[in-house]
Amino acid sequence: MPSSSLRIALYQPDIAGNTGTILRLAACLGLSVDLIEPAGFALSDRNLKRAGLDYLASVVLTRHASWQAFEAWRAETGRRLILASTKAALPYTQHAFADSDILIFGRESAGVPDSVHAVADARILIPMVEGQRSLNLAMSVAMIAGEALRQTQWVGHAGG
Repeated sequence: MPSSSLRIALYQPDIAGNTGTILRLAACLGLSVDLIEPAGFALSDRNLKRAGLDYLASVVLTRHASWQAFEAWRAETGRRLILASTKAALPYTQHAFADSDILIFGRESAGVPDSVHAVADARILIPMVEGQRSLNLAMSVAMIAGEALRQTQWVGHAGG
């Protein structure tokens, strides 16, 4: 059961191992994940399972058959869409996150189309040194989700 209402959305992910790692992160942090299809791999992929280990059974995963299906669901929920993009100008540490936000991340190979950029309520980036293209998707999700949870006073499990 999620301990935060913050959500991670993956737009047509390409790499099963990254998705498995993100699902494991979500399970450990109590976040829900929205997978916007089509994905570049079968959800039964062994790389997804290897990266997610036995955590996959603990994650709350919602599969959306298309971008349109996801947007229809999001319209019903009234949640903000926060897009992580190398084309954004606002550093993620300067964005004010809300507990009900959906953090959306694009395909490893191509990001998201302009139509997704157009409907995002905010566009954020992870600042990097000049000359570098991007971080691994799972690392980007971990950094931004960690900041969002910090800002929204998430406490998780305090025990050791």
